[in-house]
Amino acid sequence: MKRSLVEILVCPVCKGHLELTVAEEAQEIIRGILSCPKCNVDYPVSDGIPSLLPPEKTAEVRPG
Repeated sequence: MKRSLVEILVCPVCKGHLELTVAEEAQEIIRGILSCPKCNVDYPVSDGIPSLLPPEKTAEVRPG
């Protein structure tokens, strides 16, 4: 994920600003967390791909 993408991404729940915490970065962000301070929800970035599913949708796609 390109760092500049964070400027245009919004929380899928409240449409608020997302804050990025980077865990691994090469030329692009490989792993990290996008957090919405307004909703107090975290969205993971894995293999350079942000997963912006709302929390209720995430529970639907998880096995178990």
